[in-house]
Amino acid sequence: MQLVKKPAIFKLWQSEFSGYNATHFKSDIMAGLTVAAVALPLALAFGVASGATPAAGLVTAIISGFVIGALSGAPYQISGPTGAMSAVLILVAQRYGLQGLWMAGGMAGAMILVLGILRLGRVVNFIPAPVITGFTSGIAVIIFVGQIDNFLGVKTKPADTTTLKIIGYFTGSIPNINWNSIACGLIVMAVMMTLPKITLTAKVPAALLGIVLSSLISWLLNWNVALIGNVPATIILDDHFNIDPNRFSQIGELLGPASAIAALGAIESLLAGVVAGRMTGTKLDANQELIAQGFGNMLLPFVGGVPATAAIARISVGVKAGGVTRMVSFIHSATLLASALLLGSLIGQIPLAALSGVLMVTAWRMNEWHLIKFYFKRRLKSPTLVLLVTMISTVTFDLTQAILIGIMFSLLLFISQVASLDIVPTEVDWERLRAAGLKVSNELSDIRVVYISGSLFFGAASQFTERLESLPSSSALILSMRGVPVIDASGIHAIENIWHDQIKKGGLLFLTGLQPQVQRMLERAGLVDSIGVDKFCWGADQAIVKATEQFTENPSCEWHAGRKLVGTEEEPNDEIPFGVIKMK
Repeated sequence: MQLVKKPAIFKLWQSEFSGYNATHFKSDIMAGLTVAAVALPLALAFGVASGATPAAGLVTAIISGFVIGALSGAPYQISGPTGAMSAVLILVAQRYGLQGLWMAGGMAGAMILVLGILRLGRVVNFIPAPVITGFTSGIAVIIFVGQIDNFLGVKTKPADTTTLKIIGYFTGSIPNINWNSIACGLIVMAVMMTLPKITLTAKVPAALLGIVLSSLISWLLNWNVALIGNVPATIILDDHFNIDPNRFSQIGELLGPASAIAALGAIESLLAGVVAGRMTGTKLDANQELIAQGFGNMLLPFVGGVPATAAIARISVGVKAGGVTRMVSFIHSATLLASALLLGSLIGQIPLAALSGVLMVTAWRMNEWHLIKFYFKRRLKSPTLVLLVTMISTVTFDLTQAILIGIMFSLLLFISQVASLDIVPTEVDWERLRAAGLKVSNELSDIRVVYISGSLFFGAASQFTERLESLPSSSALILSMRGVPVIDASGIHAIENIWHDQIKKGGLLFLTGLQPQVQRMLERAGLVDSIGVDKFCWGADQAIVKATEQFTENPSCEWHAGRKLVGTEEEPNDEIPFGVIKMK
């Protein structure tokens, strides 16, 4: 009797909790509490940054920790609201409202789920590193600029893009600045920047301590600043997605935003898993992770949460705190739930400016400064250009468009680099051949060997043809192609053109040192049979000997389409026409 195959998640759980004991549980509890201390201020801040409420961010972290944590593709994955995602969501919320945001989030979850079911988890590997770095830097700018209003304690006119928002600060009028709000933000920023550098307090959650200190000072001095407000003691908020048939007409309009959310959610979650996998030595099941993210994000709108992704900040804290299994994610969520139920009134007294301080420091730290410094210090022009183009596109356009622009720009630069062939024509060194013991029948002066290095594809085909056609005529043209790793249809037709050119001039064409894959392509195109198998040699020396032998045996002949034509009275219309090469 054939047993039903168990889903991958069952195997992950079985492997993860095999041999689990009290010591492991204790480690997971300590790690979970530590992660919760870090996640609490971030969840509140990212809820605001997403265009929703602090409570929405908190609910997102709680539900994600339980649901996505249970289904995730690795024991270390911890999900929740993130800065990168909030940069997308704020624009969606401004344009379509919270109901539109939730609907787009649910659609994005379905898209991510489909990616996981279709086993497309490796798609993240096709995104170049400079694109990711530029994208991250652009998101950091979006988050930072998005918090300027809360930091200054003002309310300025919304803008469709971050670029327009920046321009608005310089060209528009800014209301009266609230210096108490600035003080709240600066207190948090100062604590977050200095506390980790002090040895005795290095392990204290700086963001949480900064918020507590800022809130306490604000309360004691009775500062007039905007507060978070009421935090409901529930995980199902009153303000959540409602299924309304009238909203289904928005599906087409929300496809773009949903695609952006899905792309970012998948990319960020998988990248976080790759980084954490290197830290722990445990590989992420990318497809299972996408299934988890998809299912979780389909559920979140119905409880009032915002779209979530795996969060590298929380994951790294959990790993460094000694977390062993996904119990870390569960305990972190349970702690956040207890905080919402028991400390809701205190959380409501946190100044919004304090959260803006958390987000501004987080935005600064999001940048992959080590890679940025590496690109600039080493003067790597292509990666630097890709980084800058992607970053500017992220700030200026839709985030999905920014990724596509970055990838396309990377491809253009890559093609321009690999399209440069190294073509070196040389004359035959007859003395060297004799010294090597090769018997040469006829030392012809017009045999030419051309050494070619590089990929012979559509980007380099015209350069190949133009360079060879500019060479003086030769009785035998030998193309040494050992340095050609790949060839496409354009490259094949370029060789066909050179072959026909040699035919017209009454000469021979030899190809030597072909790589196996190049040889197979020429065989499939029928070019080997057309030119003649005897014109394909292992090395240039062998081709030279063959060419001299053939001219010695037939000194008055022309070589035409691989056939010997005796005399010089053959009609020119016997030439093989162009376009005979066809892929089999």
